[in-house]
Order: sequence, then structure tokens, then C-alpha cells
Amino acid sequence: MPDLDLERDCGGLVCGIDEVGRGPLAGPVVAAAVILDLDHLPRELRRGIDDSKVLTAAAREDYCRDLRRCAVIGIGAASVREIDTINILRASLVAMQRALRALGVRPDAALVDGNIAPALPCPVTTVIGGDARSLSIAAASIVAKVTRDRIMRELSARYTGYGWETNVGYGTRQHHVALVERGVTIHHRRSFAPVRLAMAGVPLQEVLPFEVGAEAD
Repeated sequence: MPDLDLERDCGGLVCGIDEVGRGPLAGPVVAAAVILDLDHLPRELRRGIDDSKVLTAAAREDYCRDLRRCAVIGIGAASVREIDTINILRASLVAMQRALRALGVRPDAALVDGNIAPALPCPVTTVIGGDARSLSIAAASIVAKVTRDRIMRELSARYTGYGWETNVGYGTRQHHVALVERGVTIHHRRSFAPVRLAMAGVPLQEVLPFEVGAEAD
């Protein structure tokens, strides 16, 4: 479970930063920066915050709502066009920079999930597996995940058939089939291979990462 050991090591005002959405075939990459107000952080919330990937969607929504009452939060994103122009890694770092600027305050230090540091106006410590180690990073992972999922669910109402309301842009079988049968939207990442193949008219069997009629493992 994540704790505050890394935050204490840094000292001062510390924010955790994490991003969500490197892997999907569609939609932006979203980052969140979170500074926890430890004086007003409920014990139940402190015990419950964890890596967003191990929480249910309902728990993430609840924790995100609660965090807004006891944390300073900044959210940043990089668009599909930026992802296709500068690549997904650089776009993720840009989203992190925007998230920190959106805080409205400059922290004394930042804890960033992963092993590559974005250029920030404060000392940065990268933490591999940070969302399972740092409470601030875990909180950021929850906020980023909830924010991006909401974006994709809203887009799903206008772009039906791709399954974004459930797969939030990731490459499920339904999404791959829709790419071929319905075509590529303005929200698809054209620099990603499955999207390029669909645009080139490659047969469905070659676009899918598994046999037609079978589900991915």
C-alpha cells in the first residue's frame, strides 16, 4: 500500500504526479498533480487510496470526489494531434508539465511515477511503481484515471460503436473491429500501428492482434 515515506523524505510542499492513457488507440493522455492536505485528509481516505489500477471504477469515483475536498489538484492533457506529432512519451511529459502548472502553486518537490522526469520548476524524484508506493502519486493516478475515463465516455455518445464507454479507447476486439468497419475518427491516434493499418485498408484479420472470433487474453 502507498504511504507518505517518500513525501517525508522530500520535505516541504510535495506533489505527486501520474499520467493515464499511454496505451489507448484513441483519446488524449491525461496527467494529474496532487498535493495532499494532510491536516484534512480523512483516515478512511488515507487508508483507501491505492494505485488506480487495483481499485474498482466506483471506488475511484468516490475517492476522486473526496480528494477534491482535501487536496490541491492540477490536471493537464496532451491531445491526439500532439501525441501523433511528438510521440506518446513526450506528450505524456507535456501533460505532466501542464498538470503541475494547473496547481496554481509551486511545490517544493515533485514525485513522478515512472523513470523519466518531465522538466518542472522544482526538484523531481522519479519513482518506478510510484502509484503503489507514494500516497500522493496514487491520488494523482486516481484523479487522472477518473478524468480521462469521463472524457472517453462523453466521446462515446458521439462516436458510437467503438466501445469507448467501456474500453475508454484501449485496443479491445470491439474497438479493432470498429476501426475497420466504421473507420478512423479524429480522436484516433494515427501514429499507432493498428490505426495506421486500418487507414491503409489492411484486412481485419491482420489488424486484430488475435484471430477473428477469439477474445484477447
